[in-house]
Amino acid sequence: MRAYKFRLYPSKKQEEMLKHHLWIKKGLWNNLLQKTKEKYEKEQKFLTINEMAELVKGTELYSQTAQSVFRDLDKSLKAKIRAKKKGQKWGFPRFKSFDGVKSIHYPQSGFSLGEKLKVSSFGEIPIVRHRVIKGKIKTLTLKRESSGKWFAIFCVEEEPQTPKMNKGPSIGLDLGLNKLATLSDGKIIENPHQFKKFEDKLAQVQRILSRRRKGSHNRFKSKKKVALVHETIANIRSDYLHKSANWLLSHYSKIVMEDLRIREMSEDGHGKGIHDASWGLFTNMLCYKAESAGSEIVFVNPKDTSKECSGCHSLTEKSLWERTHVCPACGLILDRDINAAINILTRATAGMAGSNACGDGIAIPSLKQEAHAFRRG
Repeated sequence: MRAYKFRLYPSKKQEEMLKHHLWIKKGLWNNLLQKTKEKYEKEQKFLTINEMAELVKGTELYSQTAQSVFRDLDKSLKAKIRAKKKGQKWGFPRFKSFDGVKSIHYPQSGFSLGEKLKVSSFGEIPIVRHRVIKGKIKTLTLKRESSGKWFAIFCVEEEPQTPKMNKGPSIGLDLGLNKLATLSDGKIIENPHQFKKFEDKLAQVQRILSRRRKGSHNRFKSKKKVALVHETIANIRSDYLHKSANWLLSHYSKIVMEDLRIREMSEDGHGKGIHDASWGLFTNMLCYKAESAGSEIVFVNPKDTSKECSGCHSLTEKSLWERTHVCPACGLILDRDINAAINILTRATAGMAGSNACGDGIAIPSLKQEAHAFRRG
Protein backbone atom coordinates (compact mmCIF):
# COMPACT_ATOMS: atom_id res chain seq x y z
CA MET A 1 0.00 0.00 0.00
CA ARG A 2 1.29 3.45 -0.96
CA ALA A 3 -0.01 6.96 -0.30
CA TYR A 4 0.03 9.69 -2.96
CA LYS A 5 -0.55 13.31 -1.96
CA PHE A 6 -1.57 15.91 -4.56
CA ARG A 7 -2.41 19.61 -4.27
CA LEU A 8 -6.01 20.65 -4.95
CA TYR A 9 -7.21 24.04 -6.19
CA PRO A 10 -10.96 24.20 -5.43
CA SER A 11 -12.99 27.21 -6.54
CA LYS A 12 -14.36 29.56 -3.88
CA LYS A 13 -17.75 27.86 -4.08
CA GLN A 14 -16.20 24.40 -3.81
CA GLU A 15 -14.06 25.50 -0.87
CA GLU A 16 -17.14 26.78 0.94
CA MET A 17 -18.86 23.44 0.32
CA LEU A 18 -15.80 21.55 1.58
CA LYS A 19 -15.72 23.65 4.76
CA HIS A 20 -19.47 23.11 5.19
CA HIS A 21 -18.95 19.33 5.08
CA LEU A 22 -16.16 19.62 7.65
CA TRP A 23 -18.59 21.54 9.85
CA ILE A 24 -21.20 18.79 9.46
CA LYS A 25 -18.58 16.15 10.27
CA LYS A 26 -17.59 18.05 13.41
CA GLY A 27 -21.23 18.21 14.56
CA LEU A 28 -21.72 14.52 13.78
CA TRP A 29 -18.67 13.50 15.82
CA ASN A 30 -19.67 15.67 18.79
CA ASN A 31 -23.24 14.37 18.70
CA LEU A 32 -22.10 10.74 18.64
CA LEU A 33 -19.67 11.36 21.48
CA GLN A 34 -22.35 13.09 23.56
CA LYS A 35 -24.80 10.21 23.02
CA THR A 36 -22.05 7.73 23.91
CA LYS A 37 -21.29 9.52 27.19
CA GLU A 38 -24.99 9.73 28.08
CA LYS A 39 -25.45 5.99 27.54
CA TYR A 40 -22.34 5.18 29.55
CA GLU A 41 -23.57 7.27 32.49
CA LYS A 42 -26.90 5.41 32.48
CA GLU A 43 -25.94 1.85 31.50
CA GLN A 44 -22.13 1.70 31.85
CA LYS A 45 -21.98 0.75 28.16
CA PHE A 46 -20.92 2.51 25.00
CA LEU A 47 -23.03 2.87 21.86
CA THR A 48 -22.80 -0.11 19.54
CA ILE A 49 -21.85 0.13 15.86
CA ASN A 50 -25.48 -0.39 14.82
CA GLU A 51 -26.72 2.35 17.15
CA MET A 52 -24.12 4.77 15.78
CA ALA A 53 -25.05 3.83 12.20
CA GLU A 54 -28.66 4.86 12.87
CA LEU A 55 -27.58 8.23 14.27
CA VAL A 56 -25.57 9.21 11.17
CA LYS A 57 -28.36 8.58 8.66
CA GLY A 58 -29.88 11.52 6.83
CA THR A 59 -26.89 13.89 6.96
CA GLU A 60 -25.58 15.88 4.00
CA LEU A 61 -22.36 13.88 4.05
CA TYR A 62 -21.74 11.12 1.53
CA SER A 63 -22.97 7.90 3.16
CA GLN A 64 -19.58 6.19 3.45
CA THR A 65 -18.00 9.42 4.71
CA ALA A 66 -20.59 9.58 7.49
CA GLN A 67 -19.94 5.94 8.32
CA SER A 68 -16.21 6.61 8.62
CA VAL A 69 -16.97 9.11 11.42
CA PHE A 70 -18.59 6.59 13.75
CA ARG A 71 -16.03 3.92 12.82
CA ASP A 72 -13.25 6.29 13.91
CA LEU A 73 -15.06 6.94 17.19
CA ASP A 74 -15.58 3.20 17.71
CA LYS A 75 -11.84 2.58 17.17
CA SER A 76 -10.98 5.28 19.71
CA LEU A 77 -13.32 3.80 22.30
CA LYS A 78 -11.97 0.28 21.79
CA ALA A 79 -8.39 1.57 22.09
CA LYS A 80 -9.37 3.22 25.38
CA ILE A 81 -10.82 -0.08 26.65
CA ARG A 82 -7.72 -2.07 25.65
CA ALA A 83 -5.43 0.43 27.35
CA LYS A 84 -7.51 0.37 30.53
CA LYS A 85 -7.31 -3.42 30.70
CA LYS A 86 -3.52 -3.20 30.40
CA GLY A 87 -3.35 -0.53 33.10
CA GLN A 88 -2.12 2.14 30.67
CA LYS A 89 -3.05 5.82 30.71
CA TRP A 90 -5.21 6.61 27.70
CA GLY A 91 -7.25 9.73 27.05
CA PHE A 92 -10.98 9.55 26.33
CA PRO A 93 -12.13 10.84 22.89
CA ARG A 94 -12.73 14.59 23.00
CA PHE A 95 -15.26 16.95 21.51
CA LYS A 96 -13.83 18.68 18.43
CA SER A 97 -13.79 22.29 17.31
CA PHE A 98 -13.94 23.22 13.64
CA ASP A 99 -10.14 23.63 13.55
CA GLY A 100 -9.80 20.10 14.91
CA VAL A 101 -11.54 18.55 11.90
CA LYS A 102 -9.10 18.44 8.99
CA SER A 103 -10.24 15.78 6.54
CA ILE A 104 -13.10 14.10 4.67
CA HIS A 105 -12.64 10.39 4.00
CA TYR A 106 -14.01 8.33 1.11
CA PRO A 107 -13.19 4.69 1.96
CA GLN A 108 -14.43 2.98 -1.22
CA SER A 109 -16.42 5.10 -3.66
CA GLY A 110 -17.80 8.57 -4.31
CA PHE A 111 -14.86 9.80 -6.38
CA SER A 112 -13.08 9.29 -9.70
CA LEU A 113 -9.74 10.58 -10.98
CA GLY A 114 -9.20 11.90 -14.49
CA GLU A 115 -7.71 15.20 -15.60
CA LYS A 116 -9.58 16.59 -12.60
CA LEU A 117 -10.71 14.95 -9.38
CA LYS A 118 -14.46 14.34 -9.44
CA VAL A 119 -15.91 14.01 -5.94
CA SER A 120 -19.49 13.43 -4.88
CA SER A 121 -21.12 16.71 -3.69
CA PHE A 122 -18.24 18.91 -4.92
CA GLY A 123 -17.98 18.21 -8.63
CA GLU A 124 -14.69 18.37 -10.52
CA ILE A 125 -11.80 19.88 -8.55
CA PRO A 126 -8.55 20.92 -10.31
CA ILE A 127 -5.65 18.75 -9.15
CA VAL A 128 -1.89 18.84 -9.76
CA ARG A 129 -0.70 15.29 -10.42
CA HIS A 130 3.06 15.61 -10.13
CA ARG A 131 3.53 11.83 -10.04
CA VAL A 132 2.06 8.89 -11.91
CA ILE A 133 -0.07 6.68 -9.70
CA LYS A 134 0.99 3.05 -10.02
CA GLY A 135 -1.62 0.59 -8.80
CA LYS A 136 -5.29 0.54 -7.87
CA ILE A 137 -6.72 3.47 -5.92
CA LYS A 138 -8.54 2.20 -2.82
CA THR A 139 -9.40 5.28 -0.75
CA LEU A 140 -9.45 9.07 -0.97
CA THR A 141 -8.96 11.62 1.79
CA LEU A 142 -9.55 15.33 1.21
CA LYS A 143 -7.38 17.19 3.71
CA ARG A 144 -7.30 20.84 4.68
CA GLU A 145 -3.98 22.02 6.13
CA SER A 146 -3.78 24.75 8.77
CA SER A 147 -2.42 27.08 6.08
CA GLY A 148 -5.70 26.76 4.18
CA LYS A 149 -4.30 24.58 1.38
CA TRP A 150 -6.27 21.53 0.25
CA PHE A 151 -4.76 18.17 -0.67
CA ALA A 152 -6.03 14.86 -2.04
CA ILE A 153 -4.43 11.78 -0.48
CA PHE A 154 -4.92 8.49 -2.34
CA CYS A 155 -4.22 5.15 -0.74
CA VAL A 156 -3.08 2.86 -3.56
CA GLU A 157 -2.59 -0.88 -3.68
CA GLU A 158 0.48 -1.68 -5.78
CA GLU A 159 1.45 -5.01 -7.23
CA PRO A 160 4.44 -6.50 -5.37
CA GLN A 161 7.68 -6.31 -7.31
CA THR A 162 10.63 -8.65 -7.16
CA PRO A 163 13.15 -6.83 -4.97
CA LYS A 164 16.67 -6.22 -6.20
CA MET A 165 19.55 -7.05 -3.91
CA ASN A 166 21.54 -4.17 -2.47
CA LYS A 167 25.19 -5.18 -2.40
CA GLY A 168 26.43 -2.29 -0.28
CA PRO A 169 28.18 -2.72 3.10
CA SER A 170 26.58 -2.76 6.55
CA ILE A 171 26.70 0.37 8.68
CA GLY A 172 25.96 1.43 12.24
CA LEU A 173 24.06 4.72 12.70
CA ASP A 174 24.00 6.84 15.86
CA LEU A 175 21.34 9.58 15.98
CA GLY A 176 22.25 12.88 17.62
CA LEU A 177 21.32 16.53 18.05
CA ASN A 178 24.46 18.40 16.98
CA LYS A 179 24.80 15.98 14.08
CA LEU A 180 21.69 14.26 12.79
CA ALA A 181 23.50 10.94 12.38
CA THR A 182 27.04 9.60 12.72
CA LEU A 183 27.99 6.47 10.79
CA SER A 184 30.41 3.79 11.94
CA ASP A 185 32.65 4.42 8.90
CA GLY A 186 33.20 8.03 9.98
CA LYS A 187 30.71 9.77 7.67
CA ILE A 188 28.40 12.37 9.17
CA ILE A 189 24.91 13.55 8.24
CA GLU A 190 24.72 17.14 9.40
CA ASN A 191 21.76 18.50 11.34
CA PRO A 192 20.63 21.72 9.56
CA HIS A 193 18.55 22.86 12.62
CA GLN A 194 15.69 24.02 10.43
CA PHE A 195 13.61 25.35 13.32
CA LYS A 196 16.39 27.66 14.53
CA LYS A 197 16.62 29.27 11.08
CA PHE A 198 12.95 30.30 11.23
CA GLU A 199 12.67 30.83 14.99
CA ASP A 200 12.86 34.64 14.84
CA LYS A 201 10.34 34.83 11.98
CA LEU A 202 7.99 32.49 13.83
CA ALA A 203 8.28 34.52 17.04
CA GLN A 204 7.46 37.70 15.11
CA VAL A 205 4.25 36.38 13.52
CA GLN A 206 3.20 34.74 16.80
CA ARG A 207 3.56 38.04 18.66
CA ILE A 208 1.33 39.69 16.07
CA LEU A 209 -1.19 36.85 16.45
CA SER A 210 -1.29 37.25 20.23
CA ARG A 211 -2.32 40.91 19.86
CA ARG A 212 -5.26 40.17 17.56
CA ARG A 213 -8.75 40.06 19.02
CA LYS A 214 -10.23 36.56 19.13
CA GLY A 215 -12.79 35.98 16.41
CA SER A 216 -11.63 38.92 14.30
CA HIS A 217 -10.70 38.73 10.63
CA ASN A 218 -7.20 40.03 11.38
CA ARG A 219 -6.66 37.20 13.85
CA PHE A 220 -7.69 34.70 11.17
CA LYS A 221 -5.12 36.19 8.75
CA SER A 222 -2.39 36.18 11.41
CA LYS A 223 -3.19 32.60 12.32
CA LYS A 224 -2.76 31.62 8.67
CA LYS A 225 0.66 33.35 8.55
CA VAL A 226 1.82 31.35 11.59
CA ALA A 227 0.63 28.15 9.93
CA LEU A 228 2.51 29.01 6.73
CA VAL A 229 5.80 29.43 8.65
CA HIS A 230 5.28 26.07 10.37
CA GLU A 231 4.46 24.51 6.99
CA THR A 232 7.65 25.92 5.44
CA ILE A 233 9.77 24.49 8.26
CA ALA A 234 8.08 21.08 7.95
CA ASN A 235 8.52 20.98 4.15
CA ILE A 236 12.22 21.89 4.26
CA ARG A 237 12.88 19.40 7.05
CA SER A 238 10.98 16.62 5.25
CA ASP A 239 12.87 17.29 1.99
CA TYR A 240 16.24 17.04 3.76
CA LEU A 241 15.29 13.84 5.58
CA HIS A 242 14.02 12.23 2.36
CA LYS A 243 17.29 12.99 0.59
CA SER A 244 19.35 11.77 3.55
CA ALA A 245 17.38 8.52 3.76
CA ASN A 246 17.71 7.95 0.01
CA TRP A 247 21.46 8.49 0.17
CA LEU A 248 21.88 6.01 3.02
CA LEU A 249 19.76 3.31 1.38
CA SER A 250 21.57 3.68 -1.96
CA HIS A 251 24.97 3.18 -0.32
CA TYR A 252 24.35 0.59 2.41
CA SER A 253 22.55 -2.75 2.37
CA LYS A 254 22.12 -2.99 6.14
CA ILE A 255 21.61 -0.06 8.51
CA VAL A 256 21.74 -0.76 12.24
CA MET A 257 20.13 1.73 14.63
CA GLU A 258 19.28 2.03 18.31
CA ASP A 259 15.74 1.13 19.36
CA LEU A 260 15.19 4.48 21.07
CA ARG A 261 12.12 5.48 23.09
CA ILE A 262 11.92 8.84 21.39
CA ARG A 263 8.72 10.06 23.07
CA GLU A 264 10.07 9.39 26.56
CA MET A 265 13.41 10.99 25.71
CA SER A 266 11.73 14.14 24.42
CA GLU A 267 9.66 14.40 27.61
CA ASP A 268 12.70 13.96 29.86
CA GLY A 269 14.73 16.71 28.18
CA HIS A 270 15.98 18.15 24.88
CA GLY A 271 12.47 17.72 23.43
CA LYS A 272 12.84 20.82 21.26
CA GLY A 273 16.04 19.54 19.70
CA ILE A 274 14.71 16.01 19.21
CA HIS A 275 11.56 17.27 17.50
CA ASP A 276 13.60 19.63 15.30
CA ALA A 277 15.88 16.75 14.26
CA SER A 278 12.78 14.56 13.74
CA TRP A 279 14.36 11.26 14.77
CA GLY A 280 11.03 9.45 14.58
CA LEU A 281 10.21 10.72 11.09
CA PHE A 282 13.72 9.88 9.86
CA THR A 283 13.51 6.35 11.29
CA ASN A 284 10.10 5.77 9.71
CA MET A 285 11.38 6.99 6.33
CA LEU A 286 14.31 4.59 6.46
CA CYS A 287 12.01 1.68 7.30
CA TYR A 288 9.44 2.15 4.55
CA LYS A 289 11.99 3.19 1.92
CA ALA A 290 14.08 0.10 2.70
CA GLU A 291 11.26 -2.04 1.29
CA SER A 292 11.98 -0.73 -2.21
CA ALA A 293 15.74 -0.23 -1.82
CA GLY A 294 16.79 -3.82 -1.18
CA SER A 295 18.12 -2.78 2.22
CA GLU A 296 17.57 -3.99 5.76
CA ILE A 297 16.97 -1.88 8.87
CA VAL A 298 17.92 -3.49 12.19
CA PHE A 299 17.23 -2.11 15.68
CA VAL A 300 19.38 -3.05 18.68
CA ASN A 301 19.36 -2.40 22.42
CA PRO A 302 20.63 1.17 23.01
CA LYS A 303 21.94 0.53 26.52
CA ASP A 304 25.49 1.85 27.11
CA THR A 305 26.37 2.30 23.43
CA SER A 306 28.10 5.59 24.31
CA LYS A 307 29.81 4.25 27.45
CA GLU A 308 31.13 1.03 25.90
CA CYS A 309 34.56 1.02 24.26
CA SER A 310 34.40 -0.28 20.70
CA GLY A 311 37.94 -1.66 21.10
CA CYS A 312 37.89 -3.62 24.37
CA HIS A 313 34.17 -3.36 25.33
CA SER A 314 34.87 -1.94 28.78
CA LEU A 315 32.49 0.70 30.15
CA THR A 316 33.56 4.29 30.80
CA GLU A 317 31.29 6.88 32.39
CA LYS A 318 30.89 10.10 30.36
CA SER A 319 28.95 13.30 30.79
CA LEU A 320 26.81 14.53 27.93
CA TRP A 321 29.34 17.27 27.18
CA GLU A 322 32.29 14.89 26.68
CA ARG A 323 32.46 14.44 22.90
CA THR A 324 35.60 12.30 22.76
CA HIS A 325 35.82 8.67 23.90
CA VAL A 326 39.01 7.98 25.85
CA CYS A 327 39.30 4.39 27.11
CA PRO A 328 41.46 4.02 30.25
CA ALA A 329 41.71 0.26 29.70
CA CYS A 330 43.04 0.02 26.12
CA GLY A 331 43.89 3.66 25.40
CA LEU A 332 41.52 4.02 22.42
CA ILE A 333 40.77 7.66 21.57
CA LEU A 334 37.82 8.18 19.22
CA ASP A 335 34.97 10.54 18.53
CA ARG A 336 32.19 9.68 20.97
CA ASP A 337 29.50 9.33 18.28
CA ILE A 338 31.66 7.21 15.96
CA ASN A 339 32.49 4.92 18.90
CA ALA A 340 28.75 4.55 19.62
CA ALA A 341 27.98 3.86 15.95
CA ILE A 342 30.62 1.08 15.86
CA ASN A 343 29.09 -0.47 18.99
CA ILE A 344 25.63 -0.32 17.40
CA LEU A 345 26.89 -2.16 14.32
CA THR A 346 28.75 -4.72 16.45
CA ARG A 347 25.62 -5.55 18.45
CA ALA A 348 23.77 -6.52 15.28
CA THR A 349 26.57 -8.44 13.59
CA ALA A 350 27.80 -10.22 16.70
CA GLY A 351 24.30 -11.00 17.98
CA MET A 352 24.88 -9.24 21.29
CA ALA A 353 21.29 -7.93 21.47
CA GLY A 354 17.86 -8.64 20.03
CA SER A 355 17.00 -6.88 16.79
CA ASN A 356 14.04 -6.04 14.58
CA ALA A 357 14.49 -5.84 10.82
CA CYS A 358 12.39 -4.38 8.03
CA GLY A 359 12.81 -3.83 4.34
CA ASP A 360 13.38 -5.38 0.90
CA GLY A 361 13.21 -3.97 -2.62
CA ILE A 362 14.90 -2.17 -5.50
CA ALA A 363 17.84 0.24 -5.37
CA ILE A 364 17.31 4.02 -5.14
CA PRO A 365 19.81 6.41 -6.83
CA SER A 366 22.04 8.50 -4.57
CA LEU A 367 21.85 12.26 -4.08
CA LYS A 368 23.30 14.52 -6.73
CA GLN A 369 24.82 16.88 -4.18
CA GLU A 370 25.73 14.44 -1.42
CA ALA A 371 29.01 16.27 -0.72
CA HIS A 372 27.06 19.25 0.65
CA ALA A 373 25.28 17.18 3.27
CA PHE A 374 27.91 14.59 4.15
CA ARG A 375 31.55 14.75 5.08
CA ARG A 376 34.14 12.50 6.64
CA GLY A 377 34.94 12.97 10.31
